[in-house]
Amino acid sequence: MTERLSDVMARIGSVRQLSSVIGAMRGIAAARAREARERVEGVRAYAAAIGAAIGQALALDDGGAPPRERDGRGGHLVIAVCAEQGFAGPFNRRVLEAAERALKADGARTTELLLLGARGLAAAEERGLAVGWSRPMIAHVDEAGALADRVTEQLYLRLGAGQATRVDLVHAIPSQGEIQVVDRALAPFDFARFPLARTASPPIVSLPPRVLLAELAEEYVFAELTEALTLSLAAENEARMRAMSAAKANVATMLDDLVARSRQLRQEEITDEIIELGGRRARR
Repeated sequence: MTERLSDVMARIGSVRQLSSVIGAMRGIAAARAREARERVEGVRAYAAAIGAAIGQALALDDGGAPPRERDGRGGHLVIAVCAEQGFAGPFNRRVLEAAERALKADGARTTELLLLGARGLAAAEERGLAVGWSRPMIAHVDEAGALADRVTEQLYLRLGAGQATRVDLVHAIPSQGEIQVVDRALAPFDFARFPLARTASPPIVSLPPRVLLAELAEEYVFAELTEALTLSLAAENEARMRAMSAAKANVATMLDDLVARSRQLRQEEITDEIIELGGRRARR
C-alpha cells in the first residue's frame, strides 16, 4: 500500500503529543525526587534525636546495653520497598534481586517477604516470590510517615508473636548512575551502636530503663523506615527520569525520521504534479 503524506503527518502529530507527555512525566518525576531528597535531612535529624535519647537511656540502665533481641536462627522478615508506578526501568527488578539474596542469606526456620509497591508486587509474582503482606508505596513524600507507621506495626506484631527474630530492610537509594540498593538490618536491634550519654543531671523518666529503651528502639525503627521510604521515593523518581530521558531520545529519533519521510513524500507529490502538468501541455 502506498504511503500517503496525510498519514505521515498524522503520525507526526501523535509522536509530538507523546513527546509532550514524556516531558511532563519527566518533569513530575524530577520535582518529586527533589522534594524527597530535601526531606531526608529532616528525617535523619529526628533519628539522631532518638539515638541521643537511647544513649541517655542506656546510661540509666545499670545492666548495660540490652542483648540483641534473640538470635538469628528464628524467622526472617525481609521488607522490600518497590515502586508503585511504572516507567521506572529496572528499579523493581534490582530491589527484588536484593530481597531474594537477603531471604536466602541464612538458614532461617521461616522467611516472609513484606512488600511495598503495586508494580513491585506484580514483578514479585512473576518471579514466583511469595508475599506475606503488601501495601501501596507512597507517591508523595508527605505520605512517608503514615506508611512507615503501618510497616512498623506489622513488623512488631511479628516480632512480638515470635514469628521472626531477624528483619532486613531492602530499598534503593538515590544515585547519579545505575540503581543502587541497600540492605539494612532492623532487628535484632543493635543498641551497641549508640554511645552512652552520661550527664551531670540525668534525665527524669517515668518508665523503667528497659521499657524506655524498648519504646525508643521502636521509634528509631520507625525513623529508619521513614528515611528508607523517602530515599526510595527519590531513587524511584530518578530512575523514572532516566527512563523518560531515554524514551524522549527515542521519540526524537522517530520524529526526525517521520519529518524526513514527510519531506520526501511532499517532494514526490510535487514531482508527480509537475510531470502531470507537463503531460497535459504536451497533449494540447
